[in-house]
Amino acid sequence: ALVGFAGREDEADQCDNTLAHLGAGQGPDLPLEVARAALLVRVWSLAQGLSGVSAHVVDGLAAMFGTTFVPAVPRFGSVGASGDLIPLAYAAQALRGRGHAYVNGRRMPAAAALDEAGLKPLSLDGRDALALVNGTSLTTAATALALDGVRASHRAVQTLTCLLADLLGCDPQFLDPRLLDAYGHRGAADVAEGMRKTLSGIRPSGTRALQEPYSIRCSPQLLGAAEDALRYVDGVVAADLASVSDNPLFFPDDDLVVHGGNFFGQPAAFASDVLAMVIAQLGNLAERQLDLLVDPGRNGGLPPMLAAGPGRQHGMQGVQLATTAFVAELRRAAVPAGMQSLPTNLHNQDVVPFGTQAALRAYDMAGLLRLLCGSLAVGLRQAAHVGARRPTAPACAELLDALAEAIPPIDPDRPLDEDVRTAADLLTGVNQEGGGSVE
Repeated sequence: ALVGFAGREDEADQCDNTLAHLGAGQGPDLPLEVARAALLVRVWSLAQGLSGVSAHVVDGLAAMFGTTFVPAVPRFGSVGASGDLIPLAYAAQALRGRGHAYVNGRRMPAAAALDEAGLKPLSLDGRDALALVNGTSLTTAATALALDGVRASHRAVQTLTCLLADLLGCDPQFLDPRLLDAYGHRGAADVAEGMRKTLSGIRPSGTRALQEPYSIRCSPQLLGAAEDALRYVDGVVAADLASVSDNPLFFPDDDLVVHGGNFFGQPAAFASDVLAMVIAQLGNLAERQLDLLVDPGRNGGLPPMLAAGPGRQHGMQGVQLATTAFVAELRRAAVPAGMQSLPTNLHNQDVVPFGTQAALRAYDMAGLLRLLCGSLAVGLRQAAHVGARRPTAPACAELLDALAEAIPPIDPDRPLDEDVRTAADLLTGVNQEGGGSVE
């Protein structure tokens, strides 16, 4: 909106002004791994040589990754168009010694943080400042971290579904390769192949109904559709990580400066919305499987809530209540963000993608999905304690033994919040925040 007016005469003054007016963010600081990843994406984009930044800016950003320095970046303020302007401005200011930052996880004034980390404040000219903020690096980073977390949980749900089927003595014919080939979806066939390997050696009990509930029988179709969707997101994230999301771009061989819209984060917005839908359905599957497992009408006669002494003990009742709340939260959060465009900047930015909101929302949801996986795992471990059979597939028996070693039986009742997190760590990777821990 102000492009027709002269800027400041001094480059350093122009830099200060460019960054200062963007100091309008609000809310809690971003998770440190998200802020750090955003700067890694940014320095990679700048290092490709199309942004016209000073070489020492790339070197200064790269030096940060040899330390534990992380800028303090507020969560709210980006619309994901013209880049993640406000959050990246906070990051740039922290690297200049202004605002706040973290060292070894401690929040302090940025100047003190730079000194403690052994870093020099970054000096910028006008173009450097604009290039640091004018790109979708936060959106890309959050999408990538969310995808990583969902991938881990997706694998965990596949494995837990196999353990559930083995503990109950299900017939694995729902994974028959001929059945899945006839279905015609590559993701479902691939998921079923992996589940067959996990269930290799299973011996059906012969006491189950011919057709299992959908949460077991249709699991390869559901998980396979999720796999197909995640492969789409894989492609978007790979392209975004390799992209130059700046404006304008400089092509010196052609003596050309090109103005355009590479900072428009619509691909990541759509991909993150897809992630949100996948997360919501994977979370629903895990919750429904736990509900099946605690129900004596469907779990082969195991005690209600898997309580070791029903009435005197509650077993999984508290955890099952919490998973219901988690799923409700996932459903509420799964409303698409990438089509919520609002005009801003005197209608210069008359369409915006809201990719940052979509990506950070998916990142948060991935943390809840991880806890749903942990909740189901605790239930499967408890089922073995209260009378479920020993798994007959070696891979399932190995998983159960690992869970039993990490998690004591619920006998008597005790708080299970830590056990759920322990199980999630075991399944998806210890301290994997971005898909993520919500601790």
